[in-house]
Amino acid sequence: MLDFLGKLATPEFFFSIIRISVPIIFATLAAIVVEKAGFANIGLEGLMMFSALSGSLVSYYAGSWFWGLLAALATGVLMSLAMGFFAFRLKTDIILVGIAINMMGSGGTLFLCKVITNLTEGKAMASTTGLITRALCIPNIDIPLIEKIPFLGGIISGHNLLTYLAFLFCILTSVMLYKTPLGLNIRATGENPNAASSVGVSVLKIKYTAIAFSGLMSGFGGAFMSMAYAQGWSQDMVSGRGFIALAAQAMGGGECLGGTLSALVFGFAQALGIKFSAIGLDSNLASPIPYAVTIIGLVIFAVARNNRMKKRHTLAAVSEAKAKK
Repeated sequence: MLDFLGKLATPEFFFSIIRISVPIIFATLAAIVVEKAGFANIGLEGLMMFSALSGSLVSYYAGSWFWGLLAALATGVLMSLAMGFFAFRLKTDIILVGIAINMMGSGGTLFLCKVITNLTEGKAMASTTGLITRALCIPNIDIPLIEKIPFLGGIISGHNLLTYLAFLFCILTSVMLYKTPLGLNIRATGENPNAASSVGVSVLKIKYTAIAFSGLMSGFGGAFMSMAYAQGWSQDMVSGRGFIALAAQAMGGGECLGGTLSALVFGFAQALGIKFSAIGLDSNLASPIPYAVTIIGLVIFAVARNNRMKKRHTLAAVSEAKAKK
């Protein structure tokens, strides 16, 4: 047991936690903003899958990771706006739209990959995971001075460029939501759209802005999966991270800091599962660990929220009784 704990207390293990958490953080920020605007985007999984595919293919054919990243971001934004069109203009249930995007993200991306690359199904599954070389992946960044700090340097330095952007966007998104007029309008739209509309806020425009931001963050998450986490695309490579992000958003109370910390918890669970597999534990027992943590976390969150609501109701009842006296 002590030997196993010693293997966990290494810079490499903490480095892997951060690395695994990055796409979940991006998707969590996506979920937070649309939740503040008053609706849910459960299509994060599909958006990340399409973004991962477009980023990988464009990077390969253009010979540049930069164009691949832009393609992934554009894919996420355009597809999220299409979701908004069906939901806000055509009045389709946003949940059903999200389910459709997720279904397309699994089968539709494989179809597109086969059509674009002209590979057979077996070759597509084997070849597209290595479609791009390390030179076409988004680069890693070594931070001067910090990389030389014992232990801490091995955890913080050497991450992919998008890793640092994920934590930066956590701060910027929080500032946007609480320190800017746009953030005020987003929160007002989510809390009371009629009141927001009565003071001149375009509720429809704000909803489109929120879902476009959600698509942008999903694009970053998808690009990380195919151009940093792996060298290329493979079917279902997002592996439920979009759904885990929805759980992280709920556990974090719909706030950027709480959501990011929750994403790191899920990253820890997944890194722990990988470590268990590395020491010989049956993969069928190790692979469900992140999902088990998701369920346990949601149960704890639900119990804590119910307790807070009961306390509020009790205090309100006591205050009302005192007022009557």
